Amino acid sequence: MKLVLFDLDNTLLDGDSDYEWAQFLIEKGVISRQKYERRNKEFLEAYEAGSLDINQFLDFQLKPLSEHSRNQLNDWHDEFMQVKIDPMISNAARQLVLQFKDELIAIVTATNSFITGPIAREFGIEHLIATDLEEQGGEFTGRSVGEPSFKNGKVTRVNAWLNDMGLSFDEFEETLFFSDSINDLPLLEIVQKPVAVNPDPKLLSYAMKNNWDILHLHPRKK
Repeated sequence: MKLVLFDLDNTLLDGDSDYEWAQFLIEKGVISRQKYERRNKEFLEAYEAGSLDINQFLDFQLKPLSEHSRNQLNDWHDEFMQVKIDPMISNAARQLVLQFKDELIAIVTATNSFITGPIAREFGIEHLIATDLEEQGGEFTGRSVGEPSFKNGKVTRVNAWLNDMGLSFDEFEETLFFSDSINDLPLLEIVQKPVAVNPDPKLLSYAMKNNWDILHLHPRKK
């Protein structure tokens, strides 16, 4: 059996679900455009540059979850899936996942589990390794728990997930990880087959230098 790992944002999705969730709340008037839009863009640019402070970002991104009931958040997420996420899921991405339907598959993403859980289900992927959220009485506190699934944290979280199943990397016929981002270099470097998907400039350069596979899954944006 193969172990097949997928990043989510700008890899399986033609866009960034974390960024679009904040934009969705801004557009609905749930959070202040003046207060949040500029910071949302700044965090996205920092992520793309490989310089994101994950703890600062989580403080920013998770606070609105603590200000509304879980039922209200779930209702908004249903709408978010329709207006923001569905247009970012291409047939090519669905077919890529289906190629590995008989293997052990997981999405490994820094984006939090509230945003990404329904997206993983939409792809038919059972296993999700995401940044986990603290809850009290079924409601979100606005804080994360455990190690964020980001940079080296992705390696730690994948190893812990495999260990919980009594497995390890060296037991698989082949290990693959698909990602667009230089932030995912730690996990890309430990799998047998790293695949750069519509890679950012830094990852593209690294992938070409190391003769990694490069997959253009999404049309290039003008």
